[in-house]
Amino acid sequence: MESVDKKVTILGSTGSIGVSTLDVVRAFPGRFDVVALAAGRNVERLAEQVREFKPRLAAMLTEDLAARLREQVGAGVPVEIVFGEEGYARAAALDEAQTVVSAMVGAAGLRPTLTAVRAGKRVALANKEALVTAGGLVMDEARASGATILPVDSEHSAVFQVLEGQRREAVKRILLTASGGPFYGRSREELAGVSPEEALAHPRWNMGNKISIDSATLMNKGLEAIEARWLFDCPLDRVDIVIHPQSVVHSLVEFADGSMLAQMGLPDMRLPIAYALSYPERLPLDLPGLDLADVGGLTFGRPEIEAFPCLKLALAAGRQGGSAPVVLNAANEVAVEAFLAREIGFLDIDRVVETALGQDPGGAAADLEAVLAIDRETRGRAREIVARMKGARG
Repeated sequence: MESVDKKVTILGSTGSIGVSTLDVVRAFPGRFDVVALAAGRNVERLAEQVREFKPRLAAMLTEDLAARLREQVGAGVPVEIVFGEEGYARAAALDEAQTVVSAMVGAAGLRPTLTAVRAGKRVALANKEALVTAGGLVMDEARASGATILPVDSEHSAVFQVLEGQRREAVKRILLTASGGPFYGRSREELAGVSPEEALAHPRWNMGNKISIDSATLMNKGLEAIEARWLFDCPLDRVDIVIHPQSVVHSLVEFADGSMLAQMGLPDMRLPIAYALSYPERLPLDLPGLDLADVGGLTFGRPEIEAFPCLKLALAAGRQGGSAPVVLNAANEVAVEAFLAREIGFLDIDRVVETALGQDPGGAAADLEAVLAIDRETRGRAREIVARMKGARG
């Protein structure tokens, strides 16, 4: 059976989700046609992808990077190469594309995601920050344009699958599972000296640097809770977090009668990606099945808020709404970047975020330009906070 969404654009094609998406495309030759690819700075990987998948359009962050891409791709490959915000927008709204995989990392993915939504595309959404910072705007635009938003994050894909055919008014709460990251069970004192390498060593998932650090601080789960609020039109006080180290149960939904339904599978991002690409079909992926006897036991626990305050900060910002989620996300991106650059310590990440939230003047984030202005202002304040921390450390 032919896919109804054969022509695909991938925003963030050189990152973890983008590479996994192309793995799925590669596994089904003739089924999907990649019409556009967009990346940030990884010229070498994008050049390889362009040569293999032959898209009509390829986008890079800057004009210099686009020129380098043209050199590496070679004159014999008929691809139009564009750059910057305009280039990303062209990729996101390309007429030929039916499905746009939004896999750019961080707030940088907001504008291209919104462009794809406004163009009425079917958006396979992995860029959670788009909904964290502008959830109301994105969902309003989707209703206006007729765009469909399909979740790619394993947790939200799980909830989406569980809710298929269910009455939404019967939902009591959503339970998002979290592996706990590499430091689950450690006290805050034990986390004081951890290195970026330790924080990047996720026990279950192979992710990019930023998401791996967010997983280690549990910020990722707070961002996912805010995303779930918008995706499933569910109040944040009905979204709970449960630690599940095996990462086999990807999320659960509890219904009014007390019944719980869960979606289970291997911790492999190709599963939710394939479901978003082929929905409502299921592709026959050539992956090993889940052997519950081999798994042995499934355990669950509560998140340790005192040791990992980023989760508490994220949930509080989500409940407050307005500018708070934008400030939360921007400050966290700056703090994670500073930690990876060894400018601040692991425990300084939540301190940067908390300080930035304390400096938030408040107010609405009613449109894209307002969101982007708050984002810019917060990044400036967060960098000042980081600089003061560096100075205090000597």
